[in-house]
Amino acid sequence: MNEIVYNLAKMIDHSILHPTMTDEDLRRECEVAKKYDVASVCVKPYAVKQAAEILKGSNVLVGCVIGFPAGNSAIAVKVFEAETACNDGAVEIDMVINIGKALQGDWNYISEEIKSVTDACHRQGAIVKVIFETDYITNEADIVKLCQICTEVGADYVKTSSGFGFVKQANGDYNYVGATIPILELMKKSVGPKVKVKAAGGVRTLDQLIAVQAAGCTRSGATATVAMMEEAMKRFGK
Repeated sequence: MNEIVYNLAKMIDHSILHPTMTDEDLRRECEVAKKYDVASVCVKPYAVKQAAEILKGSNVLVGCVIGFPAGNSAIAVKVFEAETACNDGAVEIDMVINIGKALQGDWNYISEEIKSVTDACHRQGAIVKVIFETDYITNEADIVKLCQICTEVGADYVKTSSGFGFVKQANGDYNYVGATIPILELMKKSVGPKVKVKAAGGVRTLDQLIAVQAAGCTRSGATATVAMMEEAMKRFGK
């Protein structure tokens, strides 16, 4: 694998998160992650042990979502969930913030929540990615404030979306946008030098992956890993 393709692969957190996914799906998608040597898989909490076993001996890390997808668990529950995931073999934790508390500007709560999960994970040697859900948190000042809090409490990444932040439209349908370049650029310039940015939601093509990389992201969630990596090898060589 050449350097360009390798670096693109190591941006990808291969997401295995849809509620309908079975153990068979998990095994198949972990094999996809191994085949393309991506950065990590991102799995549901119960699947961490199994994913760690499948990926043993590979360079693909095991990540786990916490308070997913709506972020409504109590702080102590999020901490327990994170600690359990770390004990099961996760080394990366993607936590969803309490969206309602952020929207009402309860920054003390948000600070305590992110710090509590971050501290628990760091004690276990895991890194933390904080999901803002930017389809709901749309005010730029709120996004900047969340970036500042993540910087202050020592979180490792800020992240746009869960991929499940569906917003009801005027016609009654639900959909989401996910990561956008303007929001990613805002997040990048609003965090401290030690905090990285992860795009998630809507990154489905190689060109979109390259675009979020150019916007300052070092990771991106993806379900279209096969299509993106096959296109990268076709375009840049294997």
